[in-house]
This record gives sequence, structure tokens and C-alpha cells, in this order.
Amino acid sequence: MVTILQSLSKTIHLSIVLAVLLFVGLFFGGGDFAFNQLFWSWLFRYFHVLAGIMWIGLLWYLNFVQIPSMPKIPDEQKPAIGKVIAPAVLFWFRWAALATIVTGLIVAYLNGYVHQAFALGIGSGGGKNTAIGIGMWLGSIMAFNVWFIIWPNQKKVLGLVECSPEEKPKAAKTAMLTSRINTLLSLPMLLTMVMAQNLY
Repeated sequence: MVTILQSLSKTIHLSIVLAVLLFVGLFFGGGDFAFNQLFWSWLFRYFHVLAGIMWIGLLWYLNFVQIPSMPKIPDEQKPAIGKVIAPAVLFWFRWAALATIVTGLIVAYLNGYVHQAFALGIGSGGGKNTAIGIGMWLGSIMAFNVWFIIWPNQKKVLGLVECSPEEKPKAAKTAMLTSRINTLLSLPMLLTMVMAQNLY
């Protein structure tokens, strides 16, 4: 077991095997199963939650751990963050944001509320559609921020694209402030998503 846990790849593969075994036992064990709309909605909701945990977890890591810790790190050690850790974090961060949005839209489509939610429940009675719609709009804004503000500016900061020395501090500040905006929006977004699933 120790050899499995010492490897992230082996740990994730074992986690997937355990999840599949649980799925097979719970899904097929009940005796009444079908690959219908309910199944696909559940499956994509599961993927949506997984991607969302990765995305918001990394957002919070950046804002609660990495950004506040940077001034405390000696200058000679900072290249390790900029050349190794930050690019890896930003890779998973941006693709998890995209996966969260895509799987969320699929769930909304499969459940027939994508239009009503984006219209914030106007004309469809509000309630659940308004709550999930607010969450969808906040998530969409946050994903836009990741791909079109944070990532382009971080590429400058990390030296992945050419920019003048004067541009780097400005790009770092823009990326940080936009990341803080996403942190600000994260709790209301999660609140409305959970409300829509549990209070209506």
C-alpha cells in the first residue's frame, strides 16, 4: 500500500478503481438501473463537482497560501515557484475551470433548465432557476477571468511570453486582483449552486 501512496498516479488510479467499484455496486446492486437521462445527469454532475473542487481548491490555494507566502520566500528560492509550481497550478486551474463550466452546462441542458437559468428564472417562476442561474453567471464570469485575464497576465509574469520589465509588475497585480475577484465571487457562487439543489 505504501508504494501505491508514494505515487500520485497510482493513488489516483486506485481511487478511480474504488469509485468504479462503488458505482457498479450501488448502481447495479439496486436492481433497477437504466442508462437514461437521470443516469447521464448524475454522471455529468459528478464530473462537474470533481472539476469544481479542483478549480476552487486551486483558487483558494493561490489566495490563501501561495500569494500571501511569496513575500516570505527568500529571493533565491522564488524561481522554484515561478518555474515549477506556478505553471503546474495554473495548468490544472484553468482546465478545471473550463471542465467545470462545460460539465455544468451539460447538466443544465440534460435537466432542461439551461435557458431558464441563464435568464435568471424570469418568466419561469424564479426560485430554483434564479438560484442556479446566479451561480451559473458567477461561475461563467469567474471562468472568463481565468482564461482571459488571469492566464494571459500570468504568462507574462512567468516569462512564458515576451513582455517588458515594466509590464511584469502590472501583469502580476492584474492577475492577483482578478484572482481576488474570483475568490470574492466563489462563496456566493457556491451558495447559490447548493441552494438550488437543496432548498427548492
